[in-house]
This record gives sequence, structure tokens and C-alpha cells, in this order.
Amino acid sequence: MKQLICIALLLGISVPLQAADWSSSLSGGRGDITVSRDNRATVRQRGIDRPLWDGTHRLEDGSTLIIRNGIAVPNPAILESRRQLPAPEPEEWEDMRIVGTSPCERLERKVCGPENECLHTEVCTAVSQLVEREWNERRASHNTGYMTPTSGQCQQALKDTGFFVKCPTETR
Repeated sequence: MKQLICIALLLGISVPLQAADWSSSLSGGRGDITVSRDNRATVRQRGIDRPLWDGTHRLEDGSTLIIRNGIAVPNPAILESRRQLPAPEPEEWEDMRIVGTSPCERLERKVCGPENECLHTEVCTAVSQLVEREWNERRASHNTGYMTPTSGQCQQALKDTGFFVKCPTETR
């Protein structure tokens, strides 16, 4: 179970900033919408709360709210309401230059083996996805030589010797 939780956390489940619930009304008085801190959207109609269905919804102020898989894509009003929160403390990896191999590449070498001896393991598959995500983030950044959020996750994962075990390799 611990392994599944670690993999889920590393493969893209990011923890959003703590934000207050946001609310608005659907146009035409068709209900009141609430978007929770985790971006789940509900609509209250005739005193009953239910999940807001997938699609594009017109709000009373003329703006729209998009729901995908039950999750609200934050619109400008939601983002602005969340900007009112205090700025989070910077992560330890922020503004760090990558020298040599990145944390994700080091984690992949450790877990999968220098010659990919442990490529078939579940953990190696997860780490390989992290390497790909890190490269995508670096390519999208204007500072490609600096750590990304995924780099920071890999840096933390390198310290977890219980789940991210070293691939046993034979010495010759």
C-alpha cells in the first residue's frame, strides 16, 4: 500500500495551495456553484448539492467555468481569489542549478541500475516517468539548467531508501 501511495504522489498528484472555497452562480439562476480547495465543483439546486457535470458552464457574471472529470479548471476569478493568500515558502530546490546529472536521472540510475538491470520493476517504471516529466518541465522552462518541481520530488525520493531501493547489481 505504501508503494502505491508513493507512486501516486510522485506521478503527478500535486498538492494545491490551501485556498478558500470559491463560489458563484450559474446564469439564469440554475444553481449555485462551489469550487473546493481541491478544485472539486458542486452545484446546489433546489437545496441539494451534487457534483457539477463535465462541460463548460456559463456563470451569472458572463464568465465560464470548465469542468473536466469532475474537476474545475480554475478560471481567472478563482485564480484571483487564491492570489489573496500569503505566498508559500520557497522549496529547498528552487533556484538550484543542476550540475551533472539531475536528481531524477540519479534516482533512475539507482533504482533501475546502471545498465537497466532492474528495468522490469514497478518502481523503475515510476521513476522513468519522473525522468520524462522532469525533462518536459525543463524544456518548457526558460532556465533549462535549473531544478523543476519534479527535480525536487526526485531529490526527496533519493533520501527514501525504504521504497526507492537500490537495484542489486552484480560486481564483476
